[in-house]
Amino acid sequence: MWRIDLVSLRLFVAVCEEGGIARAAEREFIAASAISKRINDLETLVGAALLQRHKWGVSPTPAGEAMLHHARNVLRSLEKMQGELSEYVSGVRGYIRLFANISSMVETLSEDIGTFLAHHENVKIDLEEHVSSQVVRAVAEGSTDIGICWAQADTRELQVFPYRTDHLVAVMHPGHPLASRPTLAFADTLDHDQIGLHPDSMMYATLRPLAAQLGKTLRFRIHVSTFESACRMVRANLAMAIVPEEAVTLYRTLFGLHQIRLSDPWAVRQQVICVRDYEALPVPARLLVDHLRVDSS
Repeated sequence: MWRIDLVSLRLFVAVCEEGGIARAAEREFIAASAISKRINDLETLVGAALLQRHKWGVSPTPAGEAMLHHARNVLRSLEKMQGELSEYVSGVRGYIRLFANISSMVETLSEDIGTFLAHHENVKIDLEEHVSSQVVRAVAEGSTDIGICWAQADTRELQVFPYRTDHLVAVMHPGHPLASRPTLAFADTLDHDQIGLHPDSMMYATLRPLAAQLGKTLRFRIHVSTFESACRMVRANLAMAIVPEEAVTLYRTLFGLHQIRLSDPWAVRQQVICVRDYEALPVPARLLVDHLRVDSS
């Protein structure tokens, strides 16, 4: 097994970034001869030249490019580990990385996290908002501990637990032609202009093929990135919007909008919690998963 020390990796990265041993020596406050010795030791260890020497400096060989890529990853991981562990020194005894889709963020996740942190005051949560496909990819790649996304996302390689459900509704201006309907199916909306969400969103990915199955295309008049923006467009009577009921309750009341639940069975949607390996999660992350699963019951 190779035994490569972190100092040698850091110096190798500095040489590649500076394009020369002398400049790297100035940057790292170390003798150039010491850097040369470490680079030579690395080349002997891997059995290949890592640097090409030129009149103007050095550049990595193909083997050196591979070494540079992995060295940067190792050093970044070390910095991340040091940053997370420093939280424990300041009294934070748990650190959780959580990626969640926009619907969960604006519906119930903030309240669920609030109740969790009330019982675990020494835990820190790093929460980021992403579309469901990005959430799944981040969990699979290990960029986050926990993800919350739609059940329709491709989570086949992950462990999945139920979280919340929501209901899709058609939100419209009170004067919209469909506002007087007692019930409404998705097919009834396809002859009317709509406000579309981000093309990468699960909402867009769900509605577009459903319209195609009915032999129609969605008539998007405007695309927006948030549910609030969609409701503002509806208030201006520019078009109707299909959105989660739980995400727009506040805006519906605030803007005086009319809503009708879609009668289609698929309009009741399931959100899920996804992880790579529940048993391998740090204790604080497992506690959060358990908390979210209990809250969904």
